[in-house]
Amino acid sequence: MATVSAQIRIDADVKAQSMALFQNLGLDLSTAVNVFLRQCLIHRGLPFSVKEEKYTAELLEAIQEAEQIAHDPSVPSYKNWEELERALENEHAV
Repeated sequence: MATVSAQIRIDADVKAQSMALFQNLGLDLSTAVNVFLRQCLIHRGLPFSVKEEKYTAELLEAIQEAEQIAHDPSVPSYKNWEELERALENEHAV
C-alpha cells in the first residue's frame, strides 16, 4: 500500500496530550490518525456522534440560580396560583 504525506494544523496542547496518550497505547501520531481515518471509512462517517452539549454553561448557571432561590428561606413561596395572585395584587396595591 502506497502512503502519502498529509499536513494538518492542530492545537499544540492537543497534539502534545494526544501524543502522550498514544505513546501509552503503543502508537505514534501517524498510526493513530490512520486508525481514525480507517474507522471513518468503516462507519461511513465519524466513528462517534458529534452533538451540541445538552446543557450550555448559561443554562447550567440558570438552573443553579433557580435551585438557590428555591432553597432560600427569605424568598416567599406559594401553595397555589391563587396565593400567588393575591400576593401580586397586594404588592401592586402598596
